[in-house]
Amino acid sequence: MVAPGILLVDKPGGMTSHDVVARARRALGTRKIGHAGTLDPMATGLLVLGVEAATRLLTFVVGLDKTYEATIRLGVATDTDDADGQVVSTTDAASLTSSAIVEGVDALTGRIAQVPSTFSAIKVEGRRAYDLARSGQDVQLKAREVTVSRFDVLARREVSDAEAGFVDLDVVVDCSSGTYIRSLARDLGAGLGVGGHLTALRRTRIGPFTVQDAHGLDTLASAPMVSPADAAVSVLGRFHVTADEARDLRHGKRLTGGAARLPTTPMAAVDPGGALVGIVERRGGDVKSAMNMPEEASA
Repeated sequence: MVAPGILLVDKPGGMTSHDVVARARRALGTRKIGHAGTLDPMATGLLVLGVEAATRLLTFVVGLDKTYEATIRLGVATDTDDADGQVVSTTDAASLTSSAIVEGVDALTGRIAQVPSTFSAIKVEGRRAYDLARSGQDVQLKAREVTVSRFDVLARREVSDAEAGFVDLDVVVDCSSGTYIRSLARDLGAGLGVGGHLTALRRTRIGPFTVQDAHGLDTLASAPMVSPADAAVSVLGRFHVTADEARDLRHGKRLTGGAARLPTTPMAAVDPGGALVGIVERRGGDVKSAMNMPEEASA
């Protein structure tokens, strides 16, 4: 029987997130594995997997802020906003000044309205946008607010071919969940009047989890996992409960008057033995369980 936990994987390029989940299922001998946050096949980096009962924790991971390292090519636009798409326009970008790029980046930093890529996994009337786009349908996605708390240019490189000169920017982005880095590349290029797309993307962080602690596909069978308790505490913070309180929460009872002890909500309730009881929240002046962890899988 596989112990529950959070498995951090360094996804290679050329695979879908579902491909990685399938590999993990085979390596660990269980089908009860899910992931928190899809990575495009082109992208590499951190994929957070929940194994067995720890899949219940993924809902608290999906919405966490993320960090990406990326390369944006200015001067070339594609229909998918990344290197996997078809080129739709090229413009000589060699004359772009550093100050113009800084202004363009600044305009895409902070709370912004962003239209997701047409070739995204967003559902439109029950179908994925990329399926509709690939079938030739006109897909119109609505803008939504996202937060880009950091958008730093680390390096600039000049690239040229027989037609024009292009500019590659190595960038790092801290952003809220739901932000499309492909859309940042597209919008930066559009704002500068030359077009742009993403040529490389690597996710390095999801909330407290980093790619430095992730494991390659060849070591999944023996890779150590983050325990449910440690994972939940790192995301939500620890709410100490006594053995009696742990029993009551597991039985669906409220902790009367316990809300005063809950500085934020929700939090991870951990018993004296270090086991995760579940995720708790305020309910009036009381504390109640929003999600219980099976006792045999809570350590």
